[in-house]
Amino acid sequence: MKLKIESIPAYKIAYIRQLGPYGPRNIQAMEAIKNFARTNDLFAEESIILGIAQDNPAVTSPEDCRYDACLVIFKDYSINDDHVNSGEITGGKYAVFTIAHTAEAVQRAWCDIFPELQKLGYQLNDTKPIIERYAVNMVQNHTCEICVPVY
Repeated sequence: MKLKIESIPAYKIAYIRQLGPYGPRNIQAMEAIKNFARTNDLFAEESIILGIAQDNPAVTSPEDCRYDACLVIFKDYSINDDHVNSGEITGGKYAVFTIAHTAEAVQRAWCDIFPELQKLGYQLNDTKPIIERYAVNMVQNHTCEICVPVY
């Protein structure tokens, strides 16, 4: 697990929200946003897919948990799809952990991230969401990133 501190810019996004327990349905939402991107000629080498768990399952009941599968929109584009929403991510200072793009590595990273941040003296900025970032070129190299907002 590699760590760097990065200022993530504000992004315009298209997203599909999955409501309910986190898990396999999140993958379905990811596949749906990728299909939307391909269908609308928005999927390219520079594409970035984001996964955002909007709720902490330790304090939110599983049936109320929200997961957004997002596509960063880099060009002027108007969304005309009843299943796809538009929005923005405000950006800011993030600790970016690069990890292997496997279920095991992602699960292990979620356990290791917070003790590592504390050890390095960073505090979680809980006013912004934690983001799983999947840049096309990284996924092709079997890596992804978990971006944690910090102070």
